[in-house]
Amino acid sequence: MKAVVYEKPFSVTVRDVDDPRIQHPNDVLVRVTSTAICGSDLHMYEGRTAAEAGIVFGHENLGVVEEAGPGVTSLARGDRVVMPFNVACGFCKNCLAGKTGFCLTVNPGFAGGAYGYVAMGPYKGGQAELLRVPFADFNCLKLPPGNDFETDFVLLADIFPTGYHGCELARVSPGESVAVFGAGPVGLMAAYSALLRGAAKVFSVDRVPERLAKAEEIGAIPIDFTKGDPAEQIKEQTAGEGTDKGVDAVGYQAQAHDASHEEPAVVLNSLVETVRPTGMLGVPGLYVPSDPGGPDEHAKHGQLLVSIGRMFEKGQQMGTGQCNVKQYNRQLRDLIIAGRAKPSFVVSHELPLEEAPLAYEKFDKRIEGYTKVVLHPGHALAA
Repeated sequence: MKAVVYEKPFSVTVRDVDDPRIQHPNDVLVRVTSTAICGSDLHMYEGRTAAEAGIVFGHENLGVVEEAGPGVTSLARGDRVVMPFNVACGFCKNCLAGKTGFCLTVNPGFAGGAYGYVAMGPYKGGQAELLRVPFADFNCLKLPPGNDFETDFVLLADIFPTGYHGCELARVSPGESVAVFGAGPVGLMAAYSALLRGAAKVFSVDRVPERLAKAEEIGAIPIDFTKGDPAEQIKEQTAGEGTDKGVDAVGYQAQAHDASHEEPAVVLNSLVETVRPTGMLGVPGLYVPSDPGGPDEHAKHGQLLVSIGRMFEKGQQMGTGQCNVKQYNRQLRDLIIAGRAKPSFVVSHELPLEEAPLAYEKFDKRIEGYTKVVLHPGHALAA
């Protein structure tokens, strides 16, 4: 089958790899119809992880069941499904508690597994024509047949639930004010989710004009951090108090306020200053214990200088960790079907799988309006 394969930093290729096969009675094989490029993929693409050549990328996957193992009971050939980026068993201590992002079964020695991602288990990614899904009854979310809502539903694999998760970690409630740092795909989904949850005022902090324009289109207030301290800009619009809640949708590759260099802790520290005393911070933005490209020795080992004293003084609370997609994907699916949510506003390009190398390059450089790319294996769709 054709698949997107990592070669070296800043280089992926589309080439033939071995087809997946049923390895366990609970597996299914899915013929992939849509698979998205994620900002997390860029960490590997840029050489900012321990990823080695040969990884098949892709953890945001949607398609149609082509073959089901003999132990699968709720799925059959022809079912349309979307898979959480989390690979989970459904029966370990964490899965039973709903913490499927931290499954203790699928990646021995580590809490959590994912498709096509370094250190997240032996699961090939779905930027390919076929995908093996283990524990399929648990991991597949059924969708209405056909191709309606295709670019909305593929976002249920990761960024829509992850944005919502950021708001859940921050306990965003109706009528509150929220600052979302980062207006990339996850940041836009976090701002959108805050509005869906009834937030009265949502600020979206970024520096890329296309992203800030997208945020403004959905009703968020754009804040360009290159034009002044974002915390001060937001306080000016909240009577000096700051926001009730804050979400970090950036992570460890955060840019300094003058955008001249990376400053890994700048978003966390800005949130501490932006959010009012006793407010909540939600951090779905990715932080890693090892970053070969970190700007200093501490950052290379995931050790950041965060203003914990200021956070303590303000009595703030923080929630962190990757999204447990299954906590949210059914409800978010039904909001899409009901016409109450349309997350595909963030999708800027739909491309055939063969154009993945150029799409990675342009998405990484944030050029030509590349905010979110959906690839369609076997479908030569125009941008």
